[in-house]
Parts: sequence; structure tokens; C-alpha cells
Amino acid sequence: MTDLTPQTPLEMGPGAAVDPTAVLGYPTGRTIPSTILRIGANAHIRSGTVIYAGTVIGDDLETGHNVVIREENAIGNGFSIWNSSTVDYGCRIGDQVKIHCNVYVAQFTVLEDDVFLGPGATIANDPHPGCPEFRRCMRGPVLRRGVKVGINATILPFVEIGEHVVIGSGSVVTKDVPANSVVCGNPAKIICGIQELDCRFGFTAGPYLHLTADSPAESEEL
Repeated sequence: MTDLTPQTPLEMGPGAAVDPTAVLGYPTGRTIPSTILRIGANAHIRSGTVIYAGTVIGDDLETGHNVVIREENAIGNGFSIWNSSTVDYGCRIGDQVKIHCNVYVAQFTVLEDDVFLGPGATIANDPHPGCPEFRRCMRGPVLRRGVKVGINATILPFVEIGEHVVIGSGSVVTKDVPANSVVCGNPAKIICGIQELDCRFGFTAGPYLHLTADSPAESEEL
């Protein structure tokens, strides 16, 4: 039997499959306008998942094991989030977003449609940890439509990543990135446009040739 937090309103669409140890509607210690948890149709919620009260999620949610989704999140359709990943509170997530294992998404982050976060990706929202005024300036980055983030990459607060940007594994993104760029390094630097990126294994002429995009004018440090 699924563990449901007592007296927490839950609205769930038809076709749900919820493992026995999932917790739906976990109460937050924060004061929030609504404590109703809304989840759309055809959810598949695996064991160890904890979804807090006060969040809204669309159809076709799928979680791995030991996932945490905090309160006051607005999440679209087709959201997939895998083992041991966390979405902190106050985020806005679009449709068909995919989050792999061991990912942390900080409070007040925006992920638009079709964003992908690779294993171990970390998103930050606090530019001055330990500052007494930290609550006034916490803000996560904005990842526009179709951004792809490689394994163990880090994206710092207040950064905006343009549409269809590809962020290489282990990169640290400290500044805004223009659309249709490929970036890597610490600090991240533009190395080419997405349509200039080759497949070094020879499986395809280019992994992103299906996207119509203008390349960045030149390589630059961000």
C-alpha cells in the first residue's frame, strides 16, 4: 500500500502505478499558499520517491528510485527523473524534460521544454553562500528549450542558457550562453556551433544537423 501523508490533499489522474514505499504529499515546513499535490494521468512512481505537498505535475510522470520533488514546483507533461535526483522547491519545468541520476536542481530554476540533464549535473542558486541576505538573491539559472547538459556539469546562479545549447561533461558555466552553441571547460567556453559538431565515432555526419540554427560568430570565453 502506498504511503500517503495523512490529511494531505492528493489529486491524481487515471492510470497511475505507484510503488509501495513512495510518499506522496509530504508536508513542507514552509508556509505555502496551497498544499494540494496534483499529478496527471499515467504516472509511474518508483520506490523511495518523495513528492511534497503543493506541487503540480502533468501527465506521464516517471520517476526512478529515491527521487525527491519538493513543494511549489510547476512541472509539465512527460517529465522523467531518475534515481537519487532532487528538484528543490519553486522551480518551473516544461514538457518532455529528462533528468538523469544523481542530479540536483536548485530552488527557483527554470527548465524549458525538452531540456536534458546528464548524470551528476548540478544547478546552483546561491551566489554568496553564507551571506545573511542570501534569501534575497537566490535564483537558479534559466535553461531554454532543448538545452543538453553533459555528465557532472555545473551551472551557476543567474545564468541564462540559450535554446539548443550543448554543455560538455564536467563544464562549469559561469555566464550566459548564446543559443545554438557548444560549450565546455572551466570556465565554459564556446568551441563551436551545434551544427559544426562532428560525431567522432562516425555514426552520423553531425548529431545536431536536424536542428536549424545559426552558429555563434566566434569562439569566446563566457
